[in-house]
Amino acid sequence: MIRKKILELKKNKNAVILAHFYQIPEIQDVADYVGDSLGLAQKAKEAAADIIVFAGVHFMAETAKILNPSKKVLLPDLEAGCSLAESCPAKKFSKFKKKYRDHIVISYINCTAEIKAMSDVICTSGNAVKLVESYPKEKKIIFAPDKNLGSYINKVTGRNMVLWEGICEVHDVLEAEAIINLKIQNKEAKLIAHPECKATVLEVADFVGSTTEMLKYTIRDKSKKYIVATETGILHQMKKSSPEKEFIIVPTDETCSCNDCSYMKMNTMEKLYSCMINEKPEIIMEKDIMDKARKPIEKMLEISENLNLV
Repeated sequence: MIRKKILELKKNKNAVILAHFYQIPEIQDVADYVGDSLGLAQKAKEAAADIIVFAGVHFMAETAKILNPSKKVLLPDLEAGCSLAESCPAKKFSKFKKKYRDHIVISYINCTAEIKAMSDVICTSGNAVKLVESYPKEKKIIFAPDKNLGSYINKVTGRNMVLWEGICEVHDVLEAEAIINLKIQNKEAKLIAHPECKATVLEVADFVGSTTEMLKYTIRDKSKKYIVATETGILHQMKKSSPEKEFIIVPTDETCSCNDCSYMKMNTMEKLYSCMINEKPEIIMEKDIMDKARKPIEKMLEISENLNLV
């Protein structure tokens, strides 16, 4: 059984498996820790294992390597990218940044190491609002790369951050019309949404938060039914935590297609086993980029610790 083989390899090689909420259920169940970007970054920083196996996408494995330059970091499929990270090319962002020389750069963790290296501090959807609020209101800020998350932060904080025009395809594809129709059909259900969704979706949501915050909300809230506006992978943890409750994922189109991130779903149990037994694909990065990118990530972790964002 492949699950048993993976667990044996993990023990024999002193490896730790970190998995994002959007991974397939089988991978989530074999992982040492399952979480969102903030939690995964914190766990990667704390990792005592010799090998970090990152069941997620490329920028997440990069972050783990940046925080643990001496450790071997593996990613089951090197092609597992991110539409949001790809929407912010380093050369174009560098030119964009030069237009606003008196601004600091706060970058969402869903970006490449090159963008992190050009940033003053990194944020996640779980700490973005409080992290931005930790700066004086008069501070001029560029926020990259997600314009939807940036717009949401501007609205909540009353800021006027300059936004890079990037999107997450998984969240941006969700339309308010489809969600309203779902709410009409399920009047007793509450809508919970990720801040990477469009403003029209967030405006009709009962709760807006990161994947971890949405999960915690469904655990403590009294409702029995939820319409979930994010990637399907989170439903596994929601159902495990609240088996008596019902969760409806928002479809991507009129055919009711599931809202899957094709990149996240590139990782399979077979690829996970293969990367652990062969210890590749391995994340290899230039020291200069890692050193520059590490500073804004560690600043985020420090601010998050001070704000008790765990």
